[in-house]
Amino acid sequence: MKRLSITKRKWLLILHLLFSAIMLGTAFVFLILSITAATTDDAGVLKACYSSMYVLAKTTVRASTIGTVVTGILLSVLTKWGLFKYYWIIVKEGLTLFSIVLGPIAMYFLTLNAVTLTTNDGVNALLNPAYTVNKWQMWIGIILQIISLVSMFVISVFKPWGPRKQKQQSNFA
Repeated sequence: MKRLSITKRKWLLILHLLFSAIMLGTAFVFLILSITAATTDDAGVLKACYSSMYVLAKTTVRASTIGTVVTGILLSVLTKWGLFKYYWIIVKEGLTLFSIVLGPIAMYFLTLNAVTLTTNDGVNALLNPAYTVNKWQMWIGIILQIISLVSMFVISVFKPWGPRKQKQQSNFA
């Protein structure tokens, strides 16, 4: 497969970093909004936090995840790194799959549920056991998402694991 020129590779890398930064930034926004929701007794603030998270889950989380995955695959396929040549890339691919489950999928449904509960019950949602379970699932998801995304940034910089050992092909046919 044809390799990218240095300039095209750098532009693709910039796009990949921008999409990745948006993913990480949005995860921190979720954390801040969750802290705000956990410390308020105002029904309007509570609903606004979850409504904002729901909108982000439907838009920014999805778009940044798609952008990151597409640019990451292109960087792997169109450069020397490859999709499965290095252990650090394989680990990042696993973390990416995990982040896809947490971000665009889990956060969408968890925030939708939180919006529904706070719309129906207002501040009384805080007393609803379904709200409590949903809130803790969201907290766990947000924390795991941040850990996963930060891990991918660290792995990308340090590239801690080397190339996979290639099987030697026999000269006998």
